[in-house]
Amino acid sequence: MSSETTRLQMSLLQPAQAQKHVTVNEALMRLDGMVNLVLESVSTVTPPAAAIDGQCWGVPAQAQGDWSGHAGKIAVGSNGGWIFVMPVRGMQGFVLDRASRAIHDGDVWVVGALGLGTTGSAMIAGMAEGEVDLASGSTIISDVFIPGGAMVIGAAARVVTPLSGTLSSWRLGTSGATNRFGQGLGKDTGSWARGMLGSPMTYYQPEPLIISAENGEFTGGRIKLAVHWWEMRLPV
Repeated sequence: MSSETTRLQMSLLQPAQAQKHVTVNEALMRLDGMVNLVLESVSTVTPPAAAIDGQCWGVPAQAQGDWSGHAGKIAVGSNGGWIFVMPVRGMQGFVLDRASRAIHDGDVWVVGALGLGTTGSAMIAGMAEGEVDLASGSTIISDVFIPGGAMVIGAAARVVTPLSGTLSSWRLGTSGATNRFGQGLGKDTGSWARGMLGSPMTYYQPEPLIISAENGEFTGGRIKLAVHWWEMRLPV
């Protein structure tokens, strides 16, 4: 008879076992973290200063500290320490710092996967987002990037701090088409752009989102940006 369950490696109660509550409580802590799995990150190599009960992390290669030697596992916070669970192919979770769901392929988490083929191929829904503080000038190259090999379906933006300067409006795009995702956009808080492309466009090289002033220049303001794309994962 096995001493633990197959999927979540929860210890099974044994005949005449003493302190059964210890085994049961550890199993409940695993379930609390693993049911409807939410991963804080799958790329952070250093454990947080304090382990929070039920909080889960995908442990990457080169993990340090208390996670050293547990690469590939899920670290579940429990009683100030960590319980480690080995994920299996097909397990799914939501990765908070990537704002995307992920599917495990038996080796790694495939972030953004909508499905997962038997050879590891996948259709991936990707997103990048960020906030841009506008400096003086007419063109701001953001640090929100479209990756190479991505078929972009659109980009969105919202003004969170009013735009100041001599501009009458602004536009959002990329190099060679600075209005691809919107033009004549408003300067006031709450103004927005939802630039959905009628025909998705594939970018073969990484490209940043570009914010451009119209009929003047920026002196300040803040805009939230997001860009959405599809990409294909190769068989492995």
